[in-house]
Amino acid sequence: MPPLERFDLDEVLGLIRTERYFVLHAPRQTGKTSSLLALRDLLNGGAEGDYRCAYINVETAQTAREDVGRAMGAIAVQIAAEAEDTLGEPAFAEEVLRYDAERRPHSALWALLRKWAKAGAPLVLMIDEIDAMVGDSLVSALRQLRTGYAHRPEAFPQSVILCGVRYVRDYRIRASSEREVIAGGSAFNIKAESLRLGDFTRAEVETLLGQHTDETGQEFAPPAVEAVWAQTRGQPWLVNALARQLCFKRERPLPRGRPISERGVFDARETLILRRDTHIDQLADKLREPRVRRVVEPLLGGDDGAHSEADADYARDLGLVAADPPLRIANPIYAEVLPRVLTSVLQDEMPKRTAWYVGADGALDMDGPLSAFQEFFRGNSEHWIERARYREAGPQLVLQAFLHRVVNGRGRIEREYALGSRRVDLLVVWPAGDGRESRFVVECKVVREGRSHSRTVENGLEQTAAYMDLSGTDAGHLIVFDMRAGRTWADKVFREERTFGDARITVWGA
Repeated sequence: MPPLERFDLDEVLGLIRTERYFVLHAPRQTGKTSSLLALRDLLNGGAEGDYRCAYINVETAQTAREDVGRAMGAIAVQIAAEAEDTLGEPAFAEEVLRYDAERRPHSALWALLRKWAKAGAPLVLMIDEIDAMVGDSLVSALRQLRTGYAHRPEAFPQSVILCGVRYVRDYRIRASSEREVIAGGSAFNIKAESLRLGDFTRAEVETLLGQHTDETGQEFAPPAVEAVWAQTRGQPWLVNALARQLCFKRERPLPRGRPISERGVFDARETLILRRDTHIDQLADKLREPRVRRVVEPLLGGDDGAHSEADADYARDLGLVAADPPLRIANPIYAEVLPRVLTSVLQDEMPKRTAWYVGADGALDMDGPLSAFQEFFRGNSEHWIERARYREAGPQLVLQAFLHRVVNGRGRIEREYALGSRRVDLLVVWPAGDGRESRFVVECKVVREGRSHSRTVENGLEQTAAYMDLSGTDAGHLIVFDMRAGRTWADKVFREERTFGDARITVWGA
């Protein structure tokens, strides 16, 4: 996609013309840097006026941590390189490299930008990976920009664009020189706007896949195009990684003239998840952070959460949850990754027993694994839930780990989470031959202290029937975990055949 179409170019140019400092943020690997470099080239080309536009990446200053002098020295090197390579100012670059940033660390950036701005046409500065910096180094950089702001454009950059994963308001800076945690908004309160680079739209995903077809002749079947969109929701890295796997990294290339199928998309999805590329690993690593856990754990459990809006904003900035309401996991691939990461140890230790539940015709007998799960949960639940990193969502995660061991390799599990729904919707999809699929709805409900077991079951039956109708299947199962204190397993474990309207649903107690 043309990088300058990823944001509102007229708005960005308007902010630059009116000498504004602003923030551009988005989750990792969504195209921020490509868009900034394209904007730099546009401004330096003269079509939008007489500007000198420079791009620096300050990620190298991260290792300086609280050492402001070393951090400013690392930034100075970036400034020198950009001045020479992009703006053709070798004399200024040499002067920057001779400048001793460590002697006057808290004014070094201010002094360099002041001199650079005076050297020619109005300077527009893009600072990428600003939130990679930490502590005193970040505070000092933000405050030096704020100090010079009043002297723009003659003696300081006309416009500064801070780019990173998070909105500057959400920076929680723990600086050793301050007694309290500093909010980024107080250290840099001169920004005019905070712009978020969005995901691809559905039309853009279709355009990207269509470009491949136009160039190579390799077509995507309409269900495959729909699956790429549905599984990624336009997350740029996922769209590109999934398409690259489909088109160029298959173990067996497709015969010429045979379109890429929906099944191929799900096979490629599984490959991405198992390969654990850096993007997926970074996502998984964020699950360790308490403020991420406060948002994600209730989502995975379908329960009411106790997170703050600041926690939710942070999870949105990371791209873990969707940018628009209601609060939910950002896309189905992330929804698949999260429980697998959280239960990876459990899955490794669980026996894989698929053969027990598959008939001679290849059909999956869903009663078999759910009955086995009842037995497994009765004997192991306290041990497994105690070990689970997200304990409140433990029952649902243990069930998903068990089912994944059953269906992995042949079928798949599609997951739906919604905060406050008090349920988790699972759809087990199993190949039935001749290109057809068997689909089984598995609904999870948890009875906790102060809740009625019978009312929970009734609500669960209604919700299961609705999801069965939505999924186009007449095979429905409701799992009810009774987590109330003092309940015996004889009280908790049961199996009943129930109906809700025209839907026949098997209810399993655990």
